[in-house]
Amino acid sequence: MTAYIVRRLLLMIPVLLLVAITIFFLLHMSPGDPVAVLLGPDATTEQVEQVREALGLNEPLPLQLLHWFQGLLHGDLGTSIFLNKPVTEAILERAEPTILLTIGASLVAILIGVPLGVLSAVRRGSLLDTGSMLVAMLGISMPTFWIGLNLILIFAVTLRWLPAQGYQSISEAGVATLKYLLLPSITLGAAQAALLARMTRSMMLEVLSEDYIRTARAKGVLERRVVFRHALHNAFIPLVTVIGLTFAVLMGGAVITEQVFNIPGVGRLLVQAVLRRDFPLVQGIVLTIAFLYVVINLLVDVLYVFLDPRIRYS
Repeated sequence: MTAYIVRRLLLMIPVLLLVAITIFFLLHMSPGDPVAVLLGPDATTEQVEQVREALGLNEPLPLQLLHWFQGLLHGDLGTSIFLNKPVTEAILERAEPTILLTIGASLVAILIGVPLGVLSAVRRGSLLDTGSMLVAMLGISMPTFWIGLNLILIFAVTLRWLPAQGYQSISEAGVATLKYLLLPSITLGAAQAALLARMTRSMMLEVLSEDYIRTARAKGVLERRVVFRHALHNAFIPLVTVIGLTFAVLMGGAVITEQVFNIPGVGRLLVQAVLRRDFPLVQGIVLTIAFLYVVINLLVDVLYVFLDPRIRYS
C-alpha cells in the first residue's frame, strides 16, 4: 500500500506540471493586458511599460514560466496583480465559504441521490421509479444558474424564509451561517444528486440480479437485509468513485453558484481574476483545484481497500 501511494504521489507531479503549463500559456495567449486593466485607459505608454517591467510581464514567456516554477518549488504561487498580496493568502481568505458550500452540496447530492436510486431499483418499473428518473433527468438537464434563480424567487423573494444573497462567516454568525448556504447547497448539489440517483439505480439493478441475492431471498432473508446488507453494500463500492469525484466537481462548479448568490468564495474570486486578467491569481486557483482533484482521486482509491478486502495494491 505504501509503495502504491508513493507511486501515485509521484504521478501527480507530471499531471500538475501539465496543468500548470497549459493554464499559463492559455492565459498569456488570450487577448487583454492586465496592466492596461490595472491602470485604466488614461495611462500613458511609459506608465504601462514601467508597470509591465515591475511585474516581469515584459520578459519572454518561457522565462516567466521558469520564474513561476521556481516559486512553486518553494510553495509560492505568486503575487496577485490587483490584490497586491500573495496568491496563497488570497485563496485562504476565500476558502471557508467555498469549502462549506462544497460540503453542503455533497451532502445534498448523497442524501437525496443515493436513497432515491435505491428506491427506484427496488421498485423497478413502478410509478415511483418512473417519476424519480424523470426528476433526475430534469435535474441533470437544468442549468445551475436557473435552479438558483428559481430558488431565490420562491424561498427568498416570495416566502422570505431565507436570504437571497450574501454570506457571513462562522466566526461572525455561528450556526446562522447555514441559512446563507442552504439555497446555494441545493442549487449546486441538485445536478449531482440526479446523477447519483441514476448511477445508484443502475448499480443496484446489476447487483440485485446476481445469484447470491436470489439465494439470500430463497433462504428467507428479510428483504430489508437483502437490499441494505447485501445489495447496497456491494453496489456502494463503485459508487465511492462517483461520490469522491462529485466532491471535486462541486468544488470546481462552485464558480457559477457563488456568482448567483454573491458568495465571496474562491469561485467568485476566480471569475474576478479572469475579468481583470490577474494571471498569477488565476494560475494559482486553477492549480489548487487541480491538486485537490488529484488528491481526492487518490483518497478514493485508497478507500477501496477498506471497503473491499479483495482489493490489494502492490
